[in-house]
Amino acid sequence: MMKKTILLAIALFAVFGLSGCSYNDLTAKQQTVKGQWANVESTMQRRADLIPNLVKTAQMVGVQEQEVFGQIADARSKLLNAQQAAPQGTDGDKNPEQKQAVLEANNSFGGTIGRLLSLQESYPQLRSSDAFMKVQDELSGTENRINTARIDYNKAQTDYNTTRNSFPAVLTAGLLGFKEEPYFKADESAKQVPDVGSPDALRKNTNK
Repeated sequence: MMKKTILLAIALFAVFGLSGCSYNDLTAKQQTVKGQWANVESTMQRRADLIPNLVKTAQMVGVQEQEVFGQIADARSKLLNAQQAAPQGTDGDKNPEQKQAVLEANNSFGGTIGRLLSLQESYPQLRSSDAFMKVQDELSGTENRINTARIDYNKAQTDYNTTRNSFPAVLTAGLLGFKEEPYFKADESAKQVPDVGSPDALRKNTNK
């Protein structure tokens, strides 16, 4: 009996010792994920700040597509609310569920941006508006930043999740609450190009 107890104690010591060695590694990788996530949110915020300028310019040149503008305002508001929600993670950061909510709101907002930019097909005067084109160029640069930040974030969280789910780190993760992080995925609808051959077609598309 004593021998079994000693062997059990040694086994537990070994398990917790190995698990403890994973704590620093998990913490470092989690901090990298946090940093990359902050970059993602920063680029999302930059895009959200640019969109009102595009909307204002479109309205100034006489484009009356209130359905599109309303959808943009609603999607932008949902994104900002998701980003500004009080962190609920145990470490003072957003938990994976909150991050997922931000990602979903971002995908929805991205869809409305596509509809706004598609107005150029129906309203040629927008293509001749220097203000609209300037902000659109800025937005294009922001989209590139978002894509870069998204790739960097996914790499960081893949590295973290791989470590988290490997032995013995998985023991540390379970004991100390290291949760998996969500991937940044594009919405399936973002792959579809809206049919905006005319203002009527645009209105029909936005009502779907």
